[in-house]
Amino acid sequence: MSISIHFAGYQGERSVHTRAGRVFCESIKRQAGGTVTVEFEENIVQSGAQAADLLKKTESGEIDGCYFSSSYLAARIPELGLFDQHFVVPDRQHAYAVLDGTLGERLKQEVESKTGFKVLGYWDNGVRNISTAERPIRTPQDCVDLKIRTLANDNHQRVFRSLGFEPMKIDVRDLPEAVLSGTVDAQENPLTNIYNFDLHKTHRYITLTRHLLGVALLLFNKDTVNAWPESLKSVVATAAGEATKEQRKFAQEDDRICTEALKADGCELIELTDAQRAAFTKATEAEVNQTRTQFSQAFIDLFNSDLASVK
Repeated sequence: MSISIHFAGYQGERSVHTRAGRVFCESIKRQAGGTVTVEFEENIVQSGAQAADLLKKTESGEIDGCYFSSSYLAARIPELGLFDQHFVVPDRQHAYAVLDGTLGERLKQEVESKTGFKVLGYWDNGVRNISTAERPIRTPQDCVDLKIRTLANDNHQRVFRSLGFEPMKIDVRDLPEAVLSGTVDAQENPLTNIYNFDLHKTHRYITLTRHLLGVALLLFNKDTVNAWPESLKSVVATAAGEATKEQRKFAQEDDRICTEALKADGCELIELTDAQRAAFTKATEAEVNQTRTQFSQAFIDLFNSDLASVK
């Protein structure tokens, strides 16, 4: 009997997530032959849905799997907030060490025990930077009284409020219009989103704060996965590994491509000096420490251990 898999996303065809989704689905089909039918709905926003609907649809079993930012689940699994520590992880290689280490495995168990999801992988959701329309940001003082669009995550809200911003939660579906209309003065996103969502056409100043590496969870409905035969579980796990490897490669390549494209379109990309970055770190330190009070010492120790494993 043929098994059908419905996987869905929320970004356009150039997105690193969409491209990785294709790798994932093609790998399943290649390995499984004609025993599995795979549908990849690349962008549910095109049908009028909100991006966040993917979480409800996957957990309810309406669709089988999706990718989505870990930040949206941190209220239910507080330990995922370890990924939301601004200005703490220095670069991608340190972040990958945490995702692929002991902490990453423990967090998969936490998600599965507290939700209807099963985590099959951790994707690179981009190094996040701040863009603005009216003036560049170089210091925390430049942030005061600016309305900034952020993810729907309380830890993010508190951190940006500590910099003087007025945070606003806006679904990614409505972000381009919020930027174009001036509903927000600033927003924070990876370069790939700033460019591919055309945000740079209004926000000409992009400060390379690199304050956070976003994490996208590769999520599947737990009951659906548990009902699969072992052979299919193995196929999908292999496909998830292949897609994760390619997705991270796409993400790093896309940063380089988008940097050049943004400059060519006349945007100003602002590199912070060490002293300027230290000022942002100091301004947000209390809120980052507050975030850490939500976690057990055991989880913090795993995070620090995996972070220190990069030589």
